[in-house]
Amino acid sequence: MADFLGRTVLVTGATGGIGGATVRRLVDAGADVLAGGRSVDSLEKLASATGARALAFDLESEDSVREAVDGLDLYGVVNCGGWGGEIATPQDTDIDVFDKVMRVNARGALLVIKYAARSMIRAGQGGSIVNVSSQASLVALHGHISYGSSKAALDNITRVSALELGRYGIRVNSINPTVVMTPMSEWYWGRSDIGGPFLEAMPLHRWATEDDIAGPIVFLLSDDAAMISGVSLPVDGGYSCQ
Repeated sequence: MADFLGRTVLVTGATGGIGGATVRRLVDAGADVLAGGRSVDSLEKLASATGARALAFDLESEDSVREAVDGLDLYGVVNCGGWGGEIATPQDTDIDVFDKVMRVNARGALLVIKYAARSMIRAGQGGSIVNVSSQASLVALHGHISYGSSKAALDNITRVSALELGRYGIRVNSINPTVVMTPMSEWYWGRSDIGGPFLEAMPLHRWATEDDIAGPIVFLLSDDAAMISGVSLPVDGGYSCQ
């Protein structure tokens, strides 16, 4: 992973589980990591623990994203910031929740790409962008009308961005992870009637860890993935192959 030496990578949603694991792996690989998020206190704790640099901004505000990102000397971006919203059917969904999920997960990632890409193009050194999507964009999951739709939009942002930015040597890919069992997800996926059948249908029969997802993210950022662009990579224990 020596190809990260001297390279600056922005990770949004850095204080979350996947974001934090990605920050740690990139710092260990020699990258200059900008840890992005909304909570200044949480970002400073992460920066102190890892050696990353804190960069606070709000994904829902274009002004905030522009002020934080435009002009940065970036090699890479990991769009890991997101919001789960609600578990609801199409007929029961709260449209205000749907709008916020789309605003954070799809619009927020696009805003980061918009301003990061300008700087990357200006630098003329190419680079790599990885969007953290979900298996919920690839297969239908009960109750995931808002979240799955936002991640499907993010996958399309990935493909179009790969098409548009490839001429500048900038690669854009998505990672589509399965469930990472955390206290936040356990309330739903930890239920025997929900998690049991889900794991039974997954060939590997286990939940993912943060590092299971961070590893492929770092790979897609690296020169080892120099000819990979425009893909949505399932990291889901084989669930979506059925």
